[in-house]
Amino acid sequence: MKSLSLSVHKLRVVDIVVLSIFLSLLLVLSRFTFGIWDWRVSFGFIIIAIASAWYGPVWSSLIAGMADIIGTLLSGAVYFPGFTASAVLGAMVYGYFFYGKEVTGKRIIISQLLIMVVVNTILNTYWLSLLFKTPFLAALPIRIIKELLNTPIQMGLLYLVLNSETLKRTQKRLFK
Repeated sequence: MKSLSLSVHKLRVVDIVVLSIFLSLLLVLSRFTFGIWDWRVSFGFIIIAIASAWYGPVWSSLIAGMADIIGTLLSGAVYFPGFTASAVLGAMVYGYFFYGKEVTGKRIIISQLLIMVVVNTILNTYWLSLLFKTPFLAALPIRIIKELLNTPIQMGLLYLVLNSETLKRTQKRLFK
């Protein structure tokens, strides 16, 4: 792995396979969301965080964007490019904070807060207000509450997963 956050390294066959598995996992996990309209929760952020830590912001953004487009088309829902932009931006944030760096609690907190405020609260609320023709400021309070409840849980899960010995061993074996 390279230490420069925004560098793109040449992919080996095993890297293409692993990124394809990440893409597949994202597509499957997107089917298993729970909640209602504005309160849907998914665990795809964990896959994106792992992909970002291992492959950087460019490759993880690519699979995040592809997963959003393919997942929307498979579900039969109306495609909206704003959510793809949000998925790509979230992967870029994870890649910037995790790629080639030690994953610390501080990095997880800062990256999650950035994603919570910019991507999930502001951008996604704006996309939903455009899509459903609702006033942005009317939808904002409920989205803020959702993010305030979800973000600490996501921070804890990311810390546990990204610092697990099993994941570290797997990464060492892949990047010998």
